[in-house]
Amino acid sequence: MSEHRKWHQENDASKLFDTIPEYIFPVDKAAIQERINGIRPAQYAKTRNFLRGAVTLLSPYISRGVVQLPDLKDMILQQYGYRASEKLISELAWREFFQRVWQAKDDAILQDLRNEQSPITTHQIPAAIINANTGINGIDQSIEALYDSGYMHNHARMYTAMLTTNIAQAHWLLPAQWMYFHLLDGDIASNHLSWQWVAGSYSSKKYYANQENINKYTGQTQRHSFLDVDYSEFADMLVPEILRTTSTPTLSTPLPTTVVPTIEVDLPTLVYNTYNLDPNWHGDKAANRILLLEPDHFAQYPISEKVLNWIITLAHAQVPGIQVFSGNFQDLMALLPEQYPAQQVYYKEHPTTRHYKGVEESRSWMFPQVQGYFNSFFAYWKKCERFLR
Repeated sequence: MSEHRKWHQENDASKLFDTIPEYIFPVDKAAIQERINGIRPAQYAKTRNFLRGAVTLLSPYISRGVVQLPDLKDMILQQYGYRASEKLISELAWREFFQRVWQAKDDAILQDLRNEQSPITTHQIPAAIINANTGINGIDQSIEALYDSGYMHNHARMYTAMLTTNIAQAHWLLPAQWMYFHLLDGDIASNHLSWQWVAGSYSSKKYYANQENINKYTGQTQRHSFLDVDYSEFADMLVPEILRTTSTPTLSTPLPTTVVPTIEVDLPTLVYNTYNLDPNWHGDKAANRILLLEPDHFAQYPISEKVLNWIITLAHAQVPGIQVFSGNFQDLMALLPEQYPAQQVYYKEHPTTRHYKGVEESRSWMFPQVQGYFNSFFAYWKKCERFLR
């Protein structure tokens, strides 16, 4: 039994939560396409910050490369036009902006990127966060939803990060790793840089939300919590007692034992990973298709067994004939015949594939013309807008 569920059973906190949506993420193509067809940009623009707003629920498929952002952008623009689609496309561009930062800064995004986070009283995580027992109902219910479904609404992620870093004064890195561990849509750049944005290490100021704000967007009516204060009080707020006990969660990925993949020497080999499950990648070719699960990668960026199993199931549903191999890239290359040419091994450019060898192909970008590092999303988006109007 996990720590958070044990705590809830022992403390009789298993009440029915009726304000957090039930998040479900099917893996079959028809269901994903139905979700794409259900996008409503105008409603999204008006309600996206509400936990029951018209969000797309496509982020796990985008993060895993099943849904490509440029295809999504083109479809939205063609169907709804620029005026109705601007807010949705700009929010999708945040993901691409973070990818450009990761591309430029590499492992530097694992450290305070622009400013030193301050004050910091711990490099652990408040146990109340892990146990979904902070006393802030909208946040606690969202953490429970994360454990149950592998998803948390973006606004709830901001609230959770705010409570952890700016109220509990925990350094952002370990909490960001904890959240990434549980997310079906886990993306190192989007996740870690968002935590830094909230904590003020990648923004000009810290992000705060009081109880009134949390109630508004999570559908709560809670009063008299330690967040039920005016924003002017946050600067001098002491760490609440309930957030002072800290913990270091165990984050490790149990990789499956896999058989040696079958390699047909007269076919090219396409190397997929958990960020690239593009079903259309060289879809017209016969090829050896290998989903590579690298122990070295997961030692640095662990994900839960639940998340990994969902990714593997998604891969089988989206990429016919894909074979799963647990091993590092050099282990896979050692399985190839000695005469097998490196020019027959293909992979997509990504910070996680820089050690791969073979033919590197570009990822799909919404705005391939806008490259390099930008110090802010505003500067990046101004460049992107030129290619939308």
